[in-house]
Amino acid sequence: MTELTSLGDRLVPALLASDMRETLSFYQKLGFEVTGTHPSEANPVWAELQRDEVIIQFHSEAPFGTPSRPVCSGTFYLFPQSVSALAQEFEGKVDFAWGPEVMDYGMHEFGVQDPNGYYLAFAEPA
Repeated sequence: MTELTSLGDRLVPALLASDMRETLSFYQKLGFEVTGTHPSEANPVWAELQRDEVIIQFHSEAPFGTPSRPVCSGTFYLFPQSVSALAQEFEGKVDFAWGPEVMDYGMHEFGVQDPNGYYLAFAEPA
């Protein structure tokens, strides 16, 4: 049996933003910090945000070979120390798309939808 090579310890999605300023503002409400921009902080076409070990990149110009509008057929799941505490932190800052609730598959979770239509779910075993 062949030993598999490690994929590393992180995945950093690079997503298309329909409005960079609105996107950055939304994620800053969630406690993310802007850790990089290009070509400038005042008018970025690319930005990187980070909270703890979670990193997300956004670009406002679709790279070659990608759709010209933001699209995603799934949900990005994050696993905080406490779903209840995080929901309390976000309360009044952003609208919840669902929850907090215990789902029929055994997870206590809630979700938010960013300005581009991407869903983030925050979950823990119930």
